[in-house]
Parts: sequence; structure tokens; C-alpha cells
Amino acid sequence: MTRAPLPQLLRPRALAPGDLVVIASLSGPLQPVYEPDLEQAAVVLGRMGFRVRRAPLLEAGRHHWWSAAPPAEIAEEFNALLRDPEVRAIIAHDGGMTVLGYLGLIDVEAITADPKPILGYSDISLLHLVLYARTGLVGFHADLATPGLGKAWQTVTAARREELEQLYSTLLTGAEPIGALPAGPSWECWRAGRAEGRLIGGVLNRVVLAQATRYALPLEWFNGAVLFWEEMGGHASHVWSYLQVLRHSGILDRISGMVVGVPREIGGLEGPGASPTLPELVLDVLGDRDIPVLGNVEFGHAGPNLPMPVGIRVGLDAQQRTLSLLEPAVSDADQ
Repeated sequence: MTRAPLPQLLRPRALAPGDLVVIASLSGPLQPVYEPDLEQAAVVLGRMGFRVRRAPLLEAGRHHWWSAAPPAEIAEEFNALLRDPEVRAIIAHDGGMTVLGYLGLIDVEAITADPKPILGYSDISLLHLVLYARTGLVGFHADLATPGLGKAWQTVTAARREELEQLYSTLLTGAEPIGALPAGPSWECWRAGRAEGRLIGGVLNRVVLAQATRYALPLEWFNGAVLFWEEMGGHASHVWSYLQVLRHSGILDRISGMVVGVPREIGGLEGPGASPTLPELVLDVLGDRDIPVLGNVEFGHAGPNLPMPVGIRVGLDAQQRTLSLLEPAVSDADQ
């Protein structure tokens, strides 16, 4: 049997002060009530030293069903941004339920010719996973513009907001490893141990959906990987079921560690009766797989996101509650 080699990482070019970052509707629409949050997101990006522009589909009130536009139109605009040499990074305005509709329409040749940071989580997890599978692109599972930079970041202390701005700016502009991400008091050791491996993951249901497409990551790419995931909505039984899919597919037998984000709005956790806690649920599915598990890390739908660059090598020490980025997520602009 031929083993699929790990992909050569395709790191986006590092950003420089004054570079253009475009906020785009890569999935869901912009509701008029969130226009102030979007404007605040542009202010945050400006403080990081970037020029900011909206893509044309990002117009308050524009929508097609649950999407900003039909999937083909979103793909057309996304491809135009990928081909535009002035555009140096793309951040999704919000998540949604649309990326599955245009996975086969993305200009992957434009990505390999001029790789750019693509930022977002939720539905954007699919982009990161599929583009990593197709091109080796390092995707930035990081905050969305409107609900993240423009809203969630405004609910934390000024010191925390400054820390996040500096972290994102350094990650996007520096060709040196970040090292340890700033740990928070919510981080928990669910199973002790250490691991090093490529960081792969996203929203749990999107990981499962990505693996059901023709663009699925080969199972061998999970060998030694550190799987990160978070989930929002639904029920504890859904989380258990998604993890069971990863078990049956063989992914859980291959990974070297797991990092779990803070859950949000999941029913059936820690309720009355026999409801499990999230650690109990995770360890139940893992069984005797003795891998480190670090839980309640700040990424995903629960609030401001620590960036989780898909594809780069990380170091995990669950007992010490540390997660370190061991490689840069971007390449030197002169290379």
C-alpha cells in the first residue's frame, strides 16, 4: 500500500505594515444590526498597521437564503481576491453554512502562485482543511471579523485586547515561531502527556464533513498530528457521535494529542441525571488511547480566539497546560 506523504507546507507571505487586508463574505450574510461590529473590526485591523477594504458582496442586508450570495458568486469573488496581487490577506466577515457549496470552484492555482493568509473559523474551517489538503496552505483558524474582532474582542479588558492584537500581528508579519500561546485560567488537563505534531482541526462537525468529501485529508496526514476542535450548538450526543466517526475512520488511532476549545450552547452537558461533562465524553470515546488532552482552550465560538494555524508543528504539554507554535505560520516576504 502506498503511503501518502505529508504535504510540503505552503506558508503565506508575511504581511508588512500598510498591506491590504480584505474582509469578505465567504459564507453568511451581513445583517444590518451588525454593521457597527464590522466597522469596529476594520478599526482593529487598522491598529495592527494594515489597510482594510470590504469585498463587494459584504453589503448589509444582501443575502441568498442563508448565504451572502449564491455559492458560485462567493467563489467568483473569493477567486478574484486570491488573484489580486494587492490583496495580502483575507478575513471572513462571519461563518455560516455555504462553503460546502463552492469547494470545487476555488482557484487553487492562484493559491499556490501567491499564497495569502485566510482567517476565520466556524464554516471557514472547511476552507482551511480543504486548501491544506489540496495545496498544503497554512490556514488561520482565527477570529472572524464581525463577531470576533468587532464584537468579542470588545468585551475583554484593554490589556487582553492589546495582547490579542499583538499576537495576531506577530503571527501575520513575523517569520519566526510564536512559541507558547498565552494560556488562560480556563485551560484544563484532561489527560496528561506531551506531544509534538502538525496542528489539524477546526469545528468538529466541519472536520467530519471535510473528511466526507473528495478533498479529504489522507489518513496518513493525521499520523502524529495534534487534533484541535471545538463545537457550538446541538447536543452532547452529537459531539459524541462526531468523535465516534473520527474513531471509526481511524483518525483517533493516529493522532498524538488533542486540544479542545471552550464549548458553546451544547445541550446535555453537566445537566441533571446522567449528563456527562465534556471531559468525560471525550475520554469515553478515546478509551485506552493514551494521548494528552488539553481542554477549554480559548478558540472557537465561545469568545475571542487564540489563533490555531492549520498545518504547522506544535508542542503540547497537557499537564503543564502549554501549547506552543514551533514553526512560523508565514514565510519571509523576501523568499
